[in-house]
Amino acid sequence: MKTIVLTGGGTAGHVTPNLALIPELKSKGFNVVYIGTEKGMERELVEKTGIPYYYVSTGKLRRYMSKDNFTDVFKVAKGIIEAKKLIKKIKPDIVFSKGGFVAVPVILGAKMNGVTVIAHESDMTPGLANKIAMPFAKKVCATFKETAELMGKKGIYTGTPIRKELFNGSKDKGIEICGFKNDKPVLMMMGGSLGSQKINAVLRDILPELVKKYNVAHICGKGNVDGSINIDGYKQFEYVSEELPHIMAAADMIISRAGSNSISEFLALKKPALLIPLSARASRGDQILNAKSFQKQGYALVLDEDDMNGKTLMESVEKLYNLRPKLIEAMKKSPASKGTENVLKVILEYS
Repeated sequence: MKTIVLTGGGTAGHVTPNLALIPELKSKGFNVVYIGTEKGMERELVEKTGIPYYYVSTGKLRRYMSKDNFTDVFKVAKGIIEAKKLIKKIKPDIVFSKGGFVAVPVILGAKMNGVTVIAHESDMTPGLANKIAMPFAKKVCATFKETAELMGKKGIYTGTPIRKELFNGSKDKGIEICGFKNDKPVLMMMGGSLGSQKINAVLRDILPELVKKYNVAHICGKGNVDGSINIDGYKQFEYVSEELPHIMAAADMIISRAGSNSISEFLALKKPALLIPLSARASRGDQILNAKSFQKQGYALVLDEDDMNGKTLMESVEKLYNLRPKLIEAMKKSPASKGTENVLKVILEYS
């Protein structure tokens, strides 16, 4: 039986693709082991799957000056030593890295033991941790074609591994969960785990007009439910988990930020989307690049947050609805819509 070490942590985007791969790897006969951080969010998520979990030290890698940079260098160095010992003990055939700060010591520890490393980059431009680690990887799988091309011979355009449960949603159950009583098209809005107050506010401003034509399922984020709104055809959720596959199955189109994992899910599920990326003022600009790439490939429409108001949002929703058949057709042709299968193929080839 072959053994694979998965690594990645710090944010959900560095963990959920690995979680999507675990059952597929097991079905192919792999013994799966995870190396993460001691207190990172990845530990709780991975331990629920029942696979062995180990942790190493790591520090935050920054592009800016900070008094913590000095001590964090030593934490990373300590993590490299720990990872080297762990990997020597585990004896994996291959390491698959999804990025995040913990990936640096694990990848370096793997190379010191002569173990092949496959990395995955979700965004158009690699984060600092992946930039440091990628020279040591045999191949770099990428969510975006442009990123794969930047990597030269190392780059492979695969898309992103997607959780299998998302494909098992029931449209009828989604309609029931939302309590919709008619057959109007369903517009789903989601703004990430914390929601987006700006998009929430503009969406609610045009609700009376929206519900004339659409049912609206609004995942508005923790603490953002507005109990004063009671409009037929509008259902608010603070957060959804088990219900998400069903609500997505019911959705005819989606309004969302442009995080790479979310938009990869829309692509895999063939859900036309209006993407409103975080502005460069609030992020490193990766969502803007993600959104532009999806728009260029014909998978989504984009609305700049600075240009968003009730009028432009309503116009964009109408345009999205009218272009649905064209967007769905483009998504059906995309090789990246089978991200789990594509990444698995690369792992099998090099393990």
